[in-house]
Amino acid sequence: MKLTVLTFCVLFLLPAMIAAQEAAHAGNDQAQAKPAQRQQSQAQRRRNRNRATTQKPTHANVHYGPHESQVLDLWLASSDQPTPLLVCIHGGGFRGGEKYVPDDVLKGCLDSGISVAAITYRFSRVAKAPAQFEDAARAIQFLRHQAKEWNLDPSRIAAIGNSAGAGLSLWLGFHDDVAQPDSDDPVLRQSSRVTCVSVFNAQSTYDPRVLREWFSGTDTYKHPALAQLYDVNLDELDNLPPEKYRLFEETSALPHVTRDDVPVLMVYLHDYDTPIRNQGIGIHHPKFGKELKDRMDKLGIPCEVHVNNNRDDWGRLTVDFVKKHLLSAQH
Repeated sequence: MKLTVLTFCVLFLLPAMIAAQEAAHAGNDQAQAKPAQRQQSQAQRRRNRNRATTQKPTHANVHYGPHESQVLDLWLASSDQPTPLLVCIHGGGFRGGEKYVPDDVLKGCLDSGISVAAITYRFSRVAKAPAQFEDAARAIQFLRHQAKEWNLDPSRIAAIGNSAGAGLSLWLGFHDDVAQPDSDDPVLRQSSRVTCVSVFNAQSTYDPRVLREWFSGTDTYKHPALAQLYDVNLDELDNLPPEKYRLFEETSALPHVTRDDVPVLMVYLHDYDTPIRNQGIGIHHPKFGKELKDRMDKLGIPCEVHVNNNRDDWGRLTVDFVKKHLLSAQH
């Protein structure tokens, strides 16, 4: 009888136990593999999203100001006549990033006779606001100053960007001209105004007080990028020095909107009813676009907002948009 029981265990129970253990291990491996696959997929998406522009610029790492971060790349379109110009400003929460132009935008513009520049700027770890906004304006002024040398039409300049670069582009589109006609610096005598603006996942305001109202019940207004940009403790938002509140308004696009401002295209990854599950969704929410469009519509300024669109969609829409406004604005 003992032999029979032992035989039964060896022949039937032991294989079943081994199979169960193998299945358990396989399940664990699959469970571990899924996060890894997700991470790999996310990493691939980041690489695709931030892929470097493959075509070498005509002029690389040109300084538009004295700081090491005040540099730009320039691709010149082939033309006997001065060409319009698209200026791309990268994102990165004002804390990082590199000069960048989506390949499809670069190709579409150059093929259409539009030159392209990509700029970077001082990050908030080395210079607080309004440094980044001043840099964006100076880059436009510098390119105008160089217009004759580079065969550019200074009256036809578009600003585009994503995230923080989108906020800077909108600011350029709506802020009063910062030109200083009597400046000893010939660059600062130039206009900072642009012809049109196209943005992806843009913020139309950086004022934490406004974000707290718009996104009530979330911590979007406490985004660490804003705390670093303005050098403030956002837990003390109601007790900051008055100059900080003035700075919030000065560096936001929305307070500067006036009837004479330029057409804008805004594209967002999410939909209007997307729930804000984290700060990343909140700070890139299409409500920023809706609020700006409502203001622009009242003033009769052309404004388009597209939701549920990715960066490739933005690139395609941007090329059509800037061609419409730059190529039809020839003087």
